[in-house]
Amino acid sequence: MSPQATTSQTVGPFFRIGFDRLNCAKLATRDVAGERIVLEGRVLDGDGAPVPDAVIEIWQADSLGKYDHPEDRQDKPTHSGFKGYGRVATDNEGRFCFRTIKPGPVPGPSGSTQAPHLVVSVFMRGLLKRLVTRIYFPGDSEQAQDPILLLVAPERRRTLVAKADPANSGSLRWDIILQGPQETVFFDF
Repeated sequence: MSPQATTSQTVGPFFRIGFDRLNCAKLATRDVAGERIVLEGRVLDGDGAPVPDAVIEIWQADSLGKYDHPEDRQDKPTHSGFKGYGRVATDNEGRFCFRTIKPGPVPGPSGSTQAPHLVVSVFMRGLLKRLVTRIYFPGDSEQAQDPILLLVAPERRRTLVAKADPANSGSLRWDIILQGPQETVFFDF
């Protein structure tokens, strides 16, 4: 047995090798209905240093609350210009950016309704499992009844809500903080 670690025994920054061709930062074409948003943020470690080699994935419903997935059997129209899925790698400063539309509310557990949100996965060196979280939208009254958001302690919910840029309509800011007192809430799936 060799004392040297193999790739199956380590987690490394291999994402650019196989993922670049799968990157997608724009989830909707111009003709897709919905409020246009630009979501920008950074991935930061517990000391506030940028993570330059993370991969961020988002999954979302369209503006009517329908997912572009065969298991979503809601009787709502679909649009060929909407992907519902995006993936980008962070740059050297830990930055990422997606251009999409604001999703509509979606069905939740036990007949409830979930507030508009994006599901986020974070992949990076040192993680054996992806981190899963959500992004909610500022000023959305539906969050008060969202069954998933209500599972989070009230003082921690702010880590899941993007901030609007008052100088730039449709621009949202949301940072992923991996550890520490401002750590983003992550869900166990």
